[in-house]
Amino acid sequence: MARAIIADDHPLFRAALKQALTETLDTPIIEAASFEQLSELIRSEPQVELILLDLTMPGNRGLTGLTSLRSRYPDILVVIVSANEQLATIRQAMAFGASAYIPKSMPLAELQQAVHAVLAGDTWLPEHLRDAVEAETPAEHVDFAQRLEQLTPQQFRVLECLADGLLNKQIAHELNVQETTIKQHVSAILRKLSVTNRTQAGIVFKQMLNSAEVSAAEDA
Repeated sequence: MARAIIADDHPLFRAALKQALTETLDTPIIEAASFEQLSELIRSEPQVELILLDLTMPGNRGLTGLTSLRSRYPDILVVIVSANEQLATIRQAMAFGASAYIPKSMPLAELQQAVHAVLAGDTWLPEHLRDAVEAETPAEHVDFAQRLEQLTPQQFRVLECLADGLLNKQIAHELNVQETTIKQHVSAILRKLSVTNRTQAGIVFKQMLNSAEVSAAEDA
C-alpha cells in the first residue's frame, strides 16, 4: 500500500529521494519515470497521499502536470522537486497548488523537513527563497489558479486541448465523447475562467504556464 510516488526520469535521483523518504514514511514508496506512468500508478494506487514531481520529466510540460494533478486529484499533495530555481516558476507553482517547492540543490535532510511539513498540513519553501516568493506572487496567478480549481477533471482536459488548438470535433474524438458534450464543457470553462471565447481561454492558460515551461527547459 504505497503512500508516496517519486516522479522523476533520473534513476539515481529517484533512488536518493527514495532513501531519504524511507526514513520519513513508514509505507512503501513507488517510482514513476514519466508522467504517463505516474498517471497509471495513481489510478492503481488510490491510497497515495503524496507525489514528488519533477517539472521536466517526459510527458510533463512545465507546470501543466501540476495543474492537471491538482484538478484531477485535489486530495493528493504535490511537492515539486526541480533543478529550476527561478523565482517566477516557484511563485507560479505555489499559486497553482504545490504544497512545497524543493530545489534539487537542497540537502536531502531539508527534503525530509519539507515532507514532514507538508504531511502536517503546511506548505514549505527554502528559507532563502521564502520571503521573495511570498512577497511578489502576482495576484493574477493566484486568481487564475483559483479559477482553474473550479474546473472538473474532464473540463481541465478539454482546456488543455483548447490550448493545443484542437477543434471541438477533434477534442471529442480525443476524449471519446460526443461533440455536444465538448460544447457544453467549453461553455462551462469560459464561464468559470471569466473569458469570452475558446481562443482566449487557451491563450490565457498557455501564458500562465509557458514562462515556467521555458525556464524549466533552460535548466534541464
